[in-house]
Order: sequence, then C-alpha cells, then structure tokens
Amino acid sequence: MPFSILATGFVAGLALIVAIGAQNAYVLRIGLSAKTGTVTAVVLVCAVSDTALIAAGIAGIGALTELAPPVLVVLRLAAIVFLLVYGALSLRRALRSPETLEAANASPPRLWPAVLTVLAFTWLNPHVYLDTVLFLGSIGNQFGDQRWWFWLGAAAGSWAWFLALGFGARALRPLFAKPWTWRVLDALIALIMLVLATVLIVELVHGA
Repeated sequence: MPFSILATGFVAGLALIVAIGAQNAYVLRIGLSAKTGTVTAVVLVCAVSDTALIAAGIAGIGALTELAPPVLVVLRLAAIVFLLVYGALSLRRALRSPETLEAANASPPRLWPAVLTVLAFTWLNPHVYLDTVLFLGSIGNQFGDQRWWFWLGAAAGSWAWFLALGFGARALRPLFAKPWTWRVLDALIALIMLVLATVLIVELVHGA
C-alpha cells in the first residue's frame, strides 16, 4: 500500500476542508445544539459529498466544469441568495436576546431542515467544484494508476475533519453555557456568510 500517496491525499484534503467557511460554521453550530442523530446525519452528508466530489475529480469529470461556465453562473447566483438569507438570519439571532445552552437544547435543530441546509451549503458552493473536483482531481491524477490511493487519503481527511468538527463541538459546550458566546458565534457565522456572498458577487461581476 503506497502510504506516501495516502498521506499526500490526506493532507491535501484537509488543507482545503479545514479552512473556515459556510459549511464548517454551520456544522459547528449543529454540533453544539443538535441531537446526536441530527449531528450524525449532517456529518455524513458532508463527508459523503466530499468523497463523491473528490472521486469525480479523480475520474476526470472535473474537465466538464471547465466546459460549462453557465452552470457555475447559476450556482453562484443560487449560492449568493442562499448565503445572504442565512447570513441575515444569523445576524438577527446575534442581535436579539442572547441564546443560552439550555434554550438551544430545548429547541434543537430538526433533522430534515438541518440536512437540507447542509446540502445547500455543500452543493450550491461553486468553489467546491473548482477546489475539490478540479484542484484535488488534478493533483490525484498525477499519480496515474495509483490515483485512487490519493482519493482514499483525501476522503479519509474529509471524514476525520467532519467527525471531529461535528462531535468535537460538544467539548465547547461549557463555553457556550454563557449567553454572550452564542451571540458571538452567530455574529461570526453572519460575517462569514456575508463575506462569502460578497466574494461570489465580485466573481460574478468580473466573470460577466
């Protein structure tokens, strides 16, 4: 087994996934406030999606993204609307009466809304196709017949990260027993969403 290729894939996958983004911020909030079943479902959606997207890049499907710029435009428009709406909701939560851990536990996020939301964060993000499919796919294909070992390593990195983020968030619950920390978290999430929406708007204007 080529451990060096596995390790390269693992590190490359983590390098792209660990960066704070809309998906990670949402998984963190779910990990803090949702029931175990909901956290598990959200983590699985993220990890399985990444596994499939990286596989698509390794299989050479990434080239299709370059041949279909209108698809990226539609994705950017949908992502902008989604990020602005979710960012506004997060800002509203940050500005109203501070949430407490007890309140979050009393009305945790429901399963299907959480799953649909994280699906939107994952599949409406045009950068996921450029980074995960094209970037990781191009690196993996440099290994020729052993490229699927790279895929396995990158996928393992994704699984490790989302499992740690989703279930490791519970270690932060003592911190979130203080109401002001929820306000800070929601303000940070709102900032991330609005910044990402702005980046997508700039890309859309410059690409027009």
